[in-house]
Amino acid sequence: MDQRLILPNMKRLLLVTLFISSIGILQSKAFCGFYVATADAKLFNKSSQVILVRDGNHTVITMSNDFQGNVKDFAMVVPVPVVLQRNDIRVVNQSLFQSLDAYSGPRLVEYYDENPCYPNYLYDSAMPTLSESVSSTRNESRKKSAEGSGVKIEAEYTVGEYDILILSAIESTGLKTWLTANGYQIPNTAEEVLEPYIKSNMKFFVVKVNLDNKKALGFDNLRPLQISFDSPKFMLPIRLGMANANGDQDMIVYAFTKTGRVECTNYRTVKIPTDRNVPLPVRQKFGKFYVDLFEKEYKYQGRNCVFLEYAWNVTPSWGGMKCDPCVGPPPLFTDLSQAGVSWSNSGTPVFFTRLHVRYSRSKFPQDLQFQVTPNTEHFQGRYILTNPAYGDLSCDAGQEYLRDLSFRRKREVEELAVLTGWDPSSYYSYITEYNHMIKQNNIRKNELIPVVPVNDHSDGPGGSGKLIFTLLFITVVGSLFILLQRIPVKPVSA
Repeated sequence: MDQRLILPNMKRLLLVTLFISSIGILQSKAFCGFYVATADAKLFNKSSQVILVRDGNHTVITMSNDFQGNVKDFAMVVPVPVVLQRNDIRVVNQSLFQSLDAYSGPRLVEYYDENPCYPNYLYDSAMPTLSESVSSTRNESRKKSAEGSGVKIEAEYTVGEYDILILSAIESTGLKTWLTANGYQIPNTAEEVLEPYIKSNMKFFVVKVNLDNKKALGFDNLRPLQISFDSPKFMLPIRLGMANANGDQDMIVYAFTKTGRVECTNYRTVKIPTDRNVPLPVRQKFGKFYVDLFEKEYKYQGRNCVFLEYAWNVTPSWGGMKCDPCVGPPPLFTDLSQAGVSWSNSGTPVFFTRLHVRYSRSKFPQDLQFQVTPNTEHFQGRYILTNPAYGDLSCDAGQEYLRDLSFRRKREVEELAVLTGWDPSSYYSYITEYNHMIKQNNIRKNELIPVVPVNDHSDGPGGSGKLIFTLLFITVVGSLFILLQRIPVKPVSA
């Protein structure tokens, strides 16, 4: 996977000179990195964000929504395994999601090469209290209509700007009819999606906006809702969200545990491509770079996997480095506590996993099932810019550096095309930018070569292996042909 060298829509094979050039020395002399940008969740249309906290059988789910429109039309229906109590529900600040997104998002980082002619020259310096109330009144007519539809109101609360019901039902038609009759805007196709939850004896966490409370609280946007419960099932219901979906939807999941990564069990968990060196112009368009990278990888993986974008120990009292480089301080006690990480102030490890799933009805027929693993390996989606050394490079080491630099930049352009499908031909001047600084007597024959087109990885995994095999085959056959030409042929006697 990491060694794929493939470009889109290029099926012709070119006969090229195959060689190996050592460019690792350039990276070994790079200095500490600087954070440039992150790919945040807002880059993706129709996206939602969820925080999951798992401790044994206890789960805390915090849901942010991107609802746009008149808040009186807002409705949320979430299957839950148990009847939630009043203290199992609360609202949190939207800034919590912004903080987690900014800290864990795939990032563009920047390094600087050292001038080999002058080692170390100029380089050494390098939650407010939430207002909540419980409604003390019940709508008797609503109760009667519920009983007639096979729907039971298990509990009723008002939390912040939300009116909340916990419902149970005996069949989906009655539940849909009751919700519609009581002013809940739900998709027309919700009935078929509700049925499996009802058969599993799930309850329904049903939410509407209390307009009077919203006005009194003074919040412009709807705040995220958080629920907690105990259940052996560690899952995230997504089927209801697809009932009226128009195309694919993106979801970012921020998960916290005591022991290690969170992984999906009923769909593959795949690492997003990472630690790739890309051309410097990516700095100006990193958002589009990551969107195109994700789209290409999503299609390559069959459109039915969950991507790992970040995994790290973020224990507040832990002294290890959280990233390279960091985009800011790790989540604070207040952030973790608000997210439902109850042990964050106890010195117990806090492991943070960021997952990204793009789902559709055809590719994700089941809700997401998760497990907590003991895997504490650190991972981050990271893309690297390396600035060239500056100053006089006329010494022998500097000339060697300049020769290697053009090859490194060629590889960066090839990597960019592999990751995103972007056309590499427009980057020729980037590759050769510093060639004029190489002294004429230091240029070796056939040393500066153009970008080599290779196969599109729509051929599937192993495309680069086929290319290398083909090149080696051509080289071997060519060598044999030359050798045969040199073998004298004895004349055949009559």
